[in-house]
Amino acid sequence: MKKLFLFLIFINIEVFAYSVLIINSYHKGYQWSDEVIKGVEDVLIKKDNIDFNILYMDSKRVSSKEYFDSLKKLYKIQLKNRKYDLIIPIDRFAYDFVINNYSELFTNERVLAVGIERFSKERVKKLSLENRVSAILEKRDLKGNVEIIEKNFYKIRKLYIINDKSLNGLHTEPLIFNLIHNYKSRLELIYLKEDDLSSLQVYPFEDHSAALFIRFYKNKNGDLNKNSEISHFIKNAKIPIFVTDSLFMDKGATGGKIVNLYKLGKNSGEMALDILNQEKAKVILYKEFEYFFDYQKLTQFLLTIVNLDEPYKIIHKKKTFFDNYRNFIDFVFIISPLLIFLILGLIHNIYKRKILEKDLRKRIEFDATMLNAIDSPIFWQDASGRIVDSNNRFCNLVKLPFDSLYGKKLSDLDKNNNAKQIIKVMDNYNLDKDNNEFTFVTSNSIKRIYLIKQAKFKEEKIKYEGYVTIFTDITKEREIILEKQKNRQFVIQQSKLAEIGEIFSSIAHQWKTPLIEITAIAQELFYTRKLKNVKEDSSFVKDIMQQVTYMTDTINEFQKFIMPSNAKVDFDIQDAIKSMLEIVNHNLKYNNINIDLNIEEKTDLIVNGYKNEVMQSILNIINNARDALLNNHYKNRNIEISIFNENSDLIIKIKDNAQGIKNIDRIFEPYYTTKKKGHGIGLYMTKVIIEDKMKGKILVENVEGGAMFTIRLVQNR
Repeated sequence: MKKLFLFLIFINIEVFAYSVLIINSYHKGYQWSDEVIKGVEDVLIKKDNIDFNILYMDSKRVSSKEYFDSLKKLYKIQLKNRKYDLIIPIDRFAYDFVINNYSELFTNERVLAVGIERFSKERVKKLSLENRVSAILEKRDLKGNVEIIEKNFYKIRKLYIINDKSLNGLHTEPLIFNLIHNYKSRLELIYLKEDDLSSLQVYPFEDHSAALFIRFYKNKNGDLNKNSEISHFIKNAKIPIFVTDSLFMDKGATGGKIVNLYKLGKNSGEMALDILNQEKAKVILYKEFEYFFDYQKLTQFLLTIVNLDEPYKIIHKKKTFFDNYRNFIDFVFIISPLLIFLILGLIHNIYKRKILEKDLRKRIEFDATMLNAIDSPIFWQDASGRIVDSNNRFCNLVKLPFDSLYGKKLSDLDKNNNAKQIIKVMDNYNLDKDNNEFTFVTSNSIKRIYLIKQAKFKEEKIKYEGYVTIFTDITKEREIILEKQKNRQFVIQQSKLAEIGEIFSSIAHQWKTPLIEITAIAQELFYTRKLKNVKEDSSFVKDIMQQVTYMTDTINEFQKFIMPSNAKVDFDIQDAIKSMLEIVNHNLKYNNINIDLNIEEKTDLIVNGYKNEVMQSILNIINNARDALLNNHYKNRNIEISIFNENSDLIIKIKDNAQGIKNIDRIFEPYYTTKKKGHGIGLYMTKVIIEDKMKGKILVENVEGGAMFTIRLVQNR
């Protein structure tokens, strides 16, 4: 018998590995706590190894100190021989009771407080319970409810916040006062804390007002209001009543952002399992709010939800025909499934056909409107070349109405002068050619440039094929391109003129020496004239002509340089650079700048392009390098030009030792110049010439001791 008893004890311990005590602040039948406990039970009851008991404190009816002292004595007797793994106090009364009397009622049991609104870490720390007490806080979202009312129901202008004078009500008051003090909106918020429910029922609420009901469970004399009495007040109120929890969701409340008490209980149950599995103590805020609205109440007060993005639930919604006659419809489906199926099939087919016809008409109207709105002339031809459709632009182009075009080939319109031009173009049209342009002359002798694009289409279902032809007017685009070319040429010439002043200075220096020579020769000729030596005269003339020839060559080279290039030619890049250097040689020499030209052996030096523009581009770089080198010591001014081939390209590298370029990212910007700083002057046009006109590439980088420009010119002529 003793062994059997020990075995049963062992079985009981094995079956119920954990024991949980739930202490309810209120009495059984109090809906708020019953809903929460139901959620906790539904989680714990699924675990076969958890046993739980429930104690009811009945604090709504009795909450005096004498009562709690008596209750403590009773619980000490009840719990004397019981050992629990977890204590779950429901709401504030039970939590305060457990914490205040923990040392007398329990040993080292862990605590999970459920449904309290405020939690003090200092309090549990003072009682040395910080590692044993966890909590799931229930804070009603008062501000969220006010925002819903403000944003959705414009008729409501005044909102009463209803609360009672219970201990829980006092805990909620700071939230209410904070909301009223800080909330700035079109709503007028009024805190209403009446003495009893009867006075609240006769309160003179104004039109265009509503109430946010938090709680009203206790009257001033301590009497407890039943849920049925509160429901009666909410249901018969002359204004919309919004709530913060699920107690009155289906009992006359208009709606609200609520705490679902059952789900709060379920979350508490899940948290209890975590604690039983030795998870550390923690305090969390329950935030799984739900939105609900009563359709009948919304209709009664003429309210409409207009600005709520969150998902919400509608209750008491008006039943549909299907809801009212569901049994009859089910009966019909049971006795005549085949007939109904056929009828539905026919209805479906008719409906689909009507929809398709309607969509087709809309599509045809849309296509016609869209095509007539397009500026480009468009026409369709079938496989035999007959015109089957066109837009208004094409009719205007050929000066013929659509009735005169339909069913005819282009060749049938050869008597029309406008159509003749299109016939001629289409005869020469090449479907595989990318650029099919033609010039169309209108009856007013105005020239328009069109781009032709023709596409073949094929409809497999009806075995139909043909061509659609589009004429895109590109007159303005061509005019813009031409204008850009003119402007670019103008800017190039303008850039050249910017260099002319300096080149003139160089030419002036170059001319001084021969002019001095000519003057000296003339004077010598004058004073030796009396010798009448013909051979000496010839020598003087020869010397003078040699100097004049030098001056003529100089000015001719300059004249060739400033002349714009009209066409691409093959030219030797070495000759071009040397000619350019001859023009500015005296200026470079005068400033003690050494030019070193290095050409790699077997380099192909022939380039196809605009010689003068390339000379100008390199001259811009040389002049900018010269300006920067003036900051160096006169014995340390070098420019190195290297020319070589890379694949099929010609590479020109121009490197100086002028300490590099500041703002290097901006030197190719239009009109950007730093004349005082050296690099960057006029280099925008260099980039335009190299990249746009020569289709090459130019890069600049700072290298050790200076800067280097790299010009890449394509040679595959």
